[in-house]
Amino acid sequence: MRARQLGITLGLGTPGPFNAITDVPGVRVGHSTLIDEQLPAPVRTGVTLIQPRAGAARLQPCFAGCHVLNGNGDATGLEWIREAGLLTTPIAITNTHSVGVVRDALIAAEREQLADDAVYWCMPVVMETFDGLLNDIWGQHVSAAQVRQALQAAACGAVEEGPVGGGTGMICHEFKGGIGTASRRLADEQGGWTVGVLVQANHGQRRELRVDGYPVGRQLGHLPSPFAEAETGTPGMGSIVVVIATDAPLLPHQCQRLAQRASIGIARTGGGTEDSSGDVFLAFSTGNHDLPPADYGRKGLEQCSAVRMLNNDHISGVFLAAAEAVEEAIVNALLAGREMRGKGGVVVPQLDADTLLTALHEVGWKPRAR
Repeated sequence: MRARQLGITLGLGTPGPFNAITDVPGVRVGHSTLIDEQLPAPVRTGVTLIQPRAGAARLQPCFAGCHVLNGNGDATGLEWIREAGLLTTPIAITNTHSVGVVRDALIAAEREQLADDAVYWCMPVVMETFDGLLNDIWGQHVSAAQVRQALQAAACGAVEEGPVGGGTGMICHEFKGGIGTASRRLADEQGGWTVGVLVQANHGQRRELRVDGYPVGRQLGHLPSPFAEAETGTPGMGSIVVVIATDAPLLPHQCQRLAQRASIGIARTGGGTEDSSGDVFLAFSTGNHDLPPADYGRKGLEQCSAVRMLNNDHISGVFLAAAEAVEEAIVNALLAGREMRGKGGVVVPQLDADTLLTALHEVGWKPRAR
């Protein structure tokens, strides 16, 4: 079940046809899920991969920007995005201890597509959250094979959510979390742009959880928490990474501003205040493509590129769309979760539809008329 199937309409905007990041034309998502219950320590992890364009990103880079709300996390490739404002590779999301192997596998995959004499380098974007309560993270079980599977699986259309890919072993607001996605399509008079979001949600305290503005977390304290025993960690530990895509023609500094709006969606659901959470966001725009060469009527024409920019007077709708989509993607990640048991008897419960609706009604929520 997803939020809208339950009558939970977050915000005022209209989703795209899949209510997913793949509603932005050309964007594709692939998962590789790794689960092995036979080893001494359970393995529950994987890789989620986002392709920003229908073709190779290096051949038609996207303007991009990033933002860090809380830096208790890591990501590769962001310094070059801050410097150059360009996304030239796929984006991969995995667990904390697998960033290196995923990065190396993406580099190898890029190299295979080049001629032997090509002079080229790449700095892939790899983001992470910690799945060590449910996964044998120290075993570093993710390999290049998972990266290749995610690359091969990358597709448009509906996106699988919850405990899949990089989100397999993640915990959100003390419930089973993982991958979530949502989108918004602006009205034609606002440009008709699409904003899509994908989150890997592994953050938040239960008591702070809010859905549609209602403090449902206060009604859910009777359910088991994976953090009930001190040695398993503290509520809120973990991270959330957010990828925002749009076909609105934004320049790099505008993409950075868009990435900042992920903070609003996280705050609306009660997150974003933990020291132990790495909250790292990336936004990219596919809006500048297939433009004719710049023509300034002067020497050096071949050194210039034509670009378009959404006027700042009209960018607020894109910001609002991002905030709403992040909020909904987190709730979708929660609803897609399934109870999972980890080492030492740790139990991470599912936030099922009935439980959430009951808690919402207890705090006065009513479905909005569509």
